[in-house]
Amino acid sequence: MKEALTQAVFILSLSIPSGNSEFFHNISFNFPSFQSNDQGITFQGNASVLNSIIQLTLGKTLYQCKSTVGRAIYHQPMHLWDSSTGDVADFVTHFTFAMDSNLNLNHADGLVFSLAPNGSQIPEHSEGCFLGLTGSLNSTNSSTAFVAVEFDPFHDNVTNTWDPPCEHVGIDVNSLASVSESCVSWMNYNILHGQELHAQVTYDSRAMNLSVVFGDDAENSTSLHYQPLNLTEYLPEWVVFGFSATTGQAFEAHSIFSWEFNSSLRILDPVNVWNNPGNTPVGGMTRGKKNESWVRGPILGLSSLVFLILVAGFGWYGYRLKRNRNDQSGEEENVPRMDEEFEQSKGPKKYSYKVLAIATDNFANTRLLGKGGFGGVYEGHLVDVDSHVAIKKITPNSKQRVKEYVTEVKTIRHLRHKNLVELVGWCHERNNFLLVYEFMSNGSLDSHLFEDKAPLTWEKRYNIAQGVAFGLKYLHEDLKQCVVHRDIKSSNILLDAHFEAKLGDFGLAQVVDHAKGSETTLVAGTMGYLAPECIYMGKVSKESDVYSF
Repeated sequence: MKEALTQAVFILSLSIPSGNSEFFHNISFNFPSFQSNDQGITFQGNASVLNSIIQLTLGKTLYQCKSTVGRAIYHQPMHLWDSSTGDVADFVTHFTFAMDSNLNLNHADGLVFSLAPNGSQIPEHSEGCFLGLTGSLNSTNSSTAFVAVEFDPFHDNVTNTWDPPCEHVGIDVNSLASVSESCVSWMNYNILHGQELHAQVTYDSRAMNLSVVFGDDAENSTSLHYQPLNLTEYLPEWVVFGFSATTGQAFEAHSIFSWEFNSSLRILDPVNVWNNPGNTPVGGMTRGKKNESWVRGPILGLSSLVFLILVAGFGWYGYRLKRNRNDQSGEEENVPRMDEEFEQSKGPKKYSYKVLAIATDNFANTRLLGKGGFGGVYEGHLVDVDSHVAIKKITPNSKQRVKEYVTEVKTIRHLRHKNLVELVGWCHERNNFLLVYEFMSNGSLDSHLFEDKAPLTWEKRYNIAQGVAFGLKYLHEDLKQCVVHRDIKSSNILLDAHFEAKLGDFGLAQVVDHAKGSETTLVAGTMGYLAPECIYMGKVSKESDVYSF
């Protein structure tokens, strides 16, 4: 009887979807304007809606408009990262705003877009130069942690020693002393006249890159980035996000005209998220396959339904047990099957883990070329062919990583083109998954665009863009079936000794019939590079690759 009761309780818990499926925790919205009765935005401090515009602070020459702070955040928290898999969300947001001093040359203090721990409120004494983020220069505890992009027109090196002496945009990580910043000389005119500004903030979790592009309607623009930024080191799993603005002795109006936001986090075990009270957010959360909405509620209902629930539950339980056993046995059988399939083609060869460990001095940190959400890439030397190679060691923290490994080998092993990175070999042994590529001595394109390296000449930039275009043409037009890469971005473009561009990382690639043109699938890729039809309809095509390019 006790066993039967235990089973019944377990069956009732099956209202939560099984942890063996893949889900996405998504937030996606677009506010072209705002209404005072809209429940989608939570206001704190001096923030409110006026004439369909969010007013974070007012610009009137009144005493009460000095030393103020206003905050507007989205009403749902965002699932930023998942502790069970280590996966981190990608997100991109675009907003239009204004900082209006009404022709007053002395204006302050600025506006920020920020992420902060779920449930956080405006910190005490955070008006003025503290921008509503913290009451001191640095965040002193986890409850006041933040990652922010600041648009700061205030520069007073007497009271504010951490900012540059100019109007600027900066990226802040638990400190108002920006980790990356850029002076924006053209911003002063816009502030004096209250003209509209627009910004896009993007986080690429695989490259651990936070970037911002900031401009106006007169085609002035400024961009900056910070990398590597591992958000799991600074913020909890669940965060709130939105805007804050402040005034001090000087003042200006801070307004938000429109706001669009998209985030995507792959979740492989949603049961743990909801069963762990420490992970549960305050407020609701949209999740699902594509945009499917799930609502967690108790199953305790009318007694007349209990029997039906138990019958359905036992049936589902049996199905899941059988499926789990099949999955486990399938994984055990997969290795020899993968070996047989991979070895059918000429070109890439199978390497033992021991050989690759020797080639990289046992994957020493001194051999590390780069690191991302997938794992690390190491420089290696293969003695048998006396050749330098790049070895990607994939962290098998989810079935998705293994799936990407298989997809990459199966896709790229047949491809031969001067603008595609050559796959030299592969290895899957003792739960280790490794890919061996030709060595690209000049690294990835993003390292030349965003890191402290000599700027690329225009001739090199043109040749790189042309090389990637040739590679895409080969994938899209020159094969029996169209290969859609699905993750075109600067970190996936590698440069050889002569700065010839080669496209790499085919873990998300998908084959599409030329006649069909497109496929519908789960959202995959990098936010900020994804075409709108990929995000909203799950459609992938060669045109979506061109959009990313």
